Amino acid sequence: MTGVAIIGTGVISERHIEAYAAFHGRCRIVALCDLMPEKAERIKEKYHLEDTEIYSSFREMVKRPDIHLVSICTPPFTHAESAVSCMRAGKHVLVEKPMASSLEECDEMIRAQKETGCYLGVISQNRYLQDNRNLKNMIASGAVGRVLFGQVESLWFRGREYYNLWWRGTWEKEGGGCTLNHAVHQIDLLNWIMGSPKTVTAVLSNTAHDNAEVEDVSAAVLTYNSGAVVTVTASLVTHGEGQRLVFQCERAGLSSPWQVKSSRSDRTGFPAENRETEDRLLKIREEQPPLPYTEHAGQIDTVLRFLEGGETPPENSMDGRLALEVITAVYQAGFTGRAAQLPILSDSPFYTKKGFLANVKHFYEKKEAQSSEGAVEDEKTCTN
Repeated sequence: MTGVAIIGTGVISERHIEAYAAFHGRCRIVALCDLMPEKAERIKEKYHLEDTEIYSSFREMVKRPDIHLVSICTPPFTHAESAVSCMRAGKHVLVEKPMASSLEECDEMIRAQKETGCYLGVISQNRYLQDNRNLKNMIASGAVGRVLFGQVESLWFRGREYYNLWWRGTWEKEGGGCTLNHAVHQIDLLNWIMGSPKTVTAVLSNTAHDNAEVEDVSAAVLTYNSGAVVTVTASLVTHGEGQRLVFQCERAGLSSPWQVKSSRSDRTGFPAENRETEDRLLKIREEQPPLPYTEHAGQIDTVLRFLEGGETPPENSMDGRLALEVITAVYQAGFTGRAAQLPILSDSPFYTKKGFLANVKHFYEKKEAQSSEGAVEDEKTCTN
């Protein structure tokens, strides 16, 4: 039986608790940590975690020998310190995305992972959605040929009030805007399918949130060694919202949410329907095995199987680092006005958090911060 602890009892922690509950015969949540114990108590009561102990210090909590795996569910600027401390205490770690506030912090976490032999994973739950899995498998199989062009859209709507919370909309605490905290989902999926890009160019803007330092719109163009070009668009001003990935390949175009379209060239070079290819690809899709678990539960299942003596999970710390590296490249390109080359090396001013903060633009200054109970709770959760 794997003993689980959770640091931070905000909204995202509930996704972890619900996922662990799907494996009640294989794991047990033995501890919750939050600097506001009453907040953790509410979560304990809500999910009927009668035998779970509450802690206000994660350093005290991880002294327990019956804790094997720790989920870190606090904002990004706390991830590195918490993860490194947990691994130094001999605990495996599953951290929410984004992995950390800088590539330097990611590398500190990976160094601790290597030195301790502990598992370090970064949540990438969208890999455990059937349409995304089908898209990945179809492209990896070669059935549609080489990827030529892609479109990645991470389009959301957040009103001005969203940034009233004290840490949101600040480069130092939140670490970025829609590119980091919303498009990270789709950028991880893009990396999963395409690998690392070669270059990134980008434009960033804040169009509608004058109480936030960070961007609310970004548009980036990524190029790959294969010759493929992918556009990545992120927004917090989209009415109706919508997230999708589209890949135009040699034999067909594929999308998630699932859609397939194939064209052939007629004798004049204009498109004609290619129903035969579409039908063949639909048949391949129908033959894909269904995922036994989805989203957080899907990823947590792989971690539990590893801790039970199984194979290493397919998702690892380098996946989380690559997502942040691509996002960092978007910021570097957007603020310098020059294409960013990958990999981003340690001598880049954007590699460290200090250098990053010195080189980003404050679109607006933070003028107000919510002082409600919710904001206070979030602040105290962050400072475990």
